[in-house]
Amino acid sequence: GDQEAGEMGLAAVPGRQAAFRQSLAAAVQYARAVGCPRTHLMAGRVPLGTDRAAVTSAMETTFIENLRYAADLLAQEDMTGLVEPINNRITDPRYFLNTPHQAAAILEKVGRPNLKLQLDLFHCQIMDGNLSRNLETYFPLIGHIQIAQVPGRHEPDSPGELNFPYIFELLESLGYTGYVGCEYAPKEDTLEGLGWLHSYWESRGLQHGGTSKAAE
Repeated sequence: GDQEAGEMGLAAVPGRQAAFRQSLAAAVQYARAVGCPRTHLMAGRVPLGTDRAAVTSAMETTFIENLRYAADLLAQEDMTGLVEPINNRITDPRYFLNTPHQAAAILEKVGRPNLKLQLDLFHCQIMDGNLSRNLETYFPLIGHIQIAQVPGRHEPDSPGELNFPYIFELLESLGYTGYVGCEYAPKEDTLEGLGWLHSYWESRGLQHGGTSKAAE
């Protein structure tokens, strides 16, 4: 979509299906060029001046239609589509997709194996909390994890509500082998902001880079 015009994705916006398909085709070209197997299919915002409840049904229908189209196109490229709930309490009051429960229900209706849940724990904590149970419940649907401390959206070792060493161990115990995206704003610069990762590796007996000391 056109971010300068206030758009945050098009997948659930009625009347913008053609623009969504055009954007998706471009995204697939980029993903193919850089060898990225996953694409975030952004739902978009409830139109300005519109009551959310009044348009929910139409937006969900559009979302499902566009997700099926995207899944079939991405399958030809051996790619996965991701949908991400974004909290509407702080980050984006008009964003259509807000909770993992809503996302899971839509994914079930779409019924495509190459569509997965992009679970950002920052948004999930703000909307619902109950992270351990939500991770366990929705683990079969998860295709990507993102992290940030709550409420400041900084590094995971910054002051806040979430116990990330516990969460990382839970992800390992569940068998998660994918990437964990650092979707946060560093309090200082990027390298300094990765100090938490070095400390975490050391606490697990790993060297910087995640390699085992024992293996060497």
